This record gives sequence, C-alpha cells and structure tokens, in this order.
Amino acid sequence: QVQLVESGGGLVQAGGSLRLSCAASGGTFRRYVMGWFRQDPGKEREFVAVITASGGTTDYADSVKGRFTISRDNAENTLYLQMNNLKPEDTAVYYCAANRLFTTRDKYQYWGRGTQVTVSS
Repeated sequence: QVQLVESGGGLVQAGGSLRLSCAASGGTFRRYVMGWFRQDPGKEREFVAVITASGGTTDYADSVKGRFTISRDNAENTLYLQMNNLKPEDTAVYYCAANRLFTTRDKYQYWGRGTQVTVSS
C-alpha cells in the first residue's frame, strides 16, 4: 500500500511559477511509475505528466509541454512538478499517482488527495 501526499499548491498570478511535491510512503517508491493529473470542478480528470520508475523517460500533455517539468528523487521518495509560465487555465486540483505500468490514462493504482493550484489573470 502506497500513501501519497501532495504539497506546494497555492495562488499565483499568471506567468508565475509553482513547484508541487508528492511525498510517498508505505511502498517501494523507486519501483513505481509516477504521474501528475489535474481536475477542475465540472471537468474530467486529465493527464498532466508521467515519469518512469528510473526517471529516464517522461511524457507531458500538449497543454503543458515546455512549461512543466516532472522529476523524481528516489532516494527521498519524492515526486515533483515544476510549473512555469502558469496560465489561468492551469487552475485545478493537482493529484499525484503511482502505478506499476507506464500510462497516461488515469487508471493508476494509488492516488494522493490533491493540492489546489489557482492562477489569477
């Protein structure tokens, strides 16, 4: 059983930056593919970024490519999402998730409770 806790969300002006963290416990973090997803009220949860267990491969949603960077520290059991040049449409609750397989679909095995990111115009 893997427990995930996100942090780092908040209110930021358009063009600003935030760095989200996801602390993992209860499992072998380095064995899991990790992903970030987001959901705005009234909308479906959408894929943001994914990283392989080793950190060697990443993938991003087209809407965040060039602005967001996913990374991980397996020694610290922590996942990160660096978000630059934020836009109002990035406003959402951001979730980290863990899975055995590499996928951009939201069928991950373990989920955090989310952290709110609000971008003002």
